Order: sequence, then C-alpha cells, then structure tokens
Amino acid sequence: MRIGLTGGIAAGKSTVAARMKEDGAHVIDYDALAREVVKPHAPALERIAQEFGPDALNADGTLDRAWLARHVFATDADPHALERLNAIEHPYIYRAAEEQERQFLREYEQCANGRDKARQLVVVHDIPLLADVFNTIPFHFDHIVTVEADEATRVRRMMETRAMSEQQALDRIAHQASDQRRRAISDTLIDASQPMDAMLKQVDRIMAPWLGRQTD
Repeated sequence: MRIGLTGGIAAGKSTVAARMKEDGAHVIDYDALAREVVKPHAPALERIAQEFGPDALNADGTLDRAWLARHVFATDADPHALERLNAIEHPYIYRAAEEQERQFLREYEQCANGRDKARQLVVVHDIPLLADVFNTIPFHFDHIVTVEADEATRVRRMMETRAMSEQQALDRIAHQASDQRRRAISDTLIDASQPMDAMLKQVDRIMAPWLGRQTD
C-alpha cells in the first residue's frame, strides 16, 4: 500500500511521518532526498549552477541555500524560478524514491518471519509539495493524508524553529499550494493544531487497518 503524506510548511507533517514509521510503515522522506540530490558534484547541483549561475554555490562547492531561497521564494523573485528549480530536482528525487521503494519491497519479500510477512507493506511518501506536483509525479497513491495547521501557527513555528522573519515565512507559504488544493487530493485529514497526544492517537487509528492491525 502506497500512502502520500503532505501538508504545508511547518504544519506538523514531519511529526506525523515519524509516528507512522513508529507504527510500522516505511517512510520515504522527500526533503532528505532533495538534500541528497544536490550534494557536491551531484548532477542536479551542477545543473542548478548552470541554470542560476555560480552564485548559487558556496566557495566550497556546496549549495548556497540562503542565496537560492532569496532568488526563488522572495516576493521580488523571478516568478518562474521555482518552476525552473523543480524541473531540475524533481526527476532525480523521483528516481531516488523509486529505488527506496524497491529496496523496501525486496526486504519485505525476503522476510523469513511468517507473522511479519503477513503484515501489509505500507510505504509512506512524505512529500511536502504533493498537491503542487500531483499531476506529474510518477506514483499512484492508495490514500493521501494531509496534515493541517492554521497559518498563524505555521508562521510562528517557522520564526521560532527556522529563524525566519515573518515575511520570509509568509513568502514560503505563498509559494505552496493552498489548503483547499491539498484537501482536494486527500481522503484523510489530520488536525495538527490539536494536543500532541490526541494527534498521535489519530495517526495510530488511521494506520492500524492499513497495517493489518485491529483497532481499539
């Protein structure tokens, strides 16, 4: 079973993904893949430098994330900059996700424990921008889960945990799909503004039947 997990920036999606993994799902972290494909000397990084210029790199050859963020997400950025960046990164990310999924399947098929083998294999694709790429991503999802929190909470979290200014936080939100677009592709919503314990119990209830377990 393939699950798509999404949510706006700072909505609480990473916490939900971690709980799903604790419950027994295999999680593919697209943020981690995005960092992996732009490591020094990686083809994606070289193409970013060609597309955006050498200023996109630090002196040591690593990606200058702050520079790139200003030129992609700022209010006065080129309106096509994010599209150009995604066109470079996304194919590499999708290929890496496909390979992780194949590895999970190989491990599942090789499992010698009959009880574990009987459990449903659940692979969660943790994709922040799923609503933005829904029509182009090369995966079909059995379920799509969206994690939601109000804008004020998300802005506060970005300011407190990511050292963003209020305007930077609002710019990031503006460059992502709206809550309405995320809901339109989802069959399951998780309210991340509720108390943590209640939210985690909601995740457990959702995951139990997907993993082939009895619910309370």
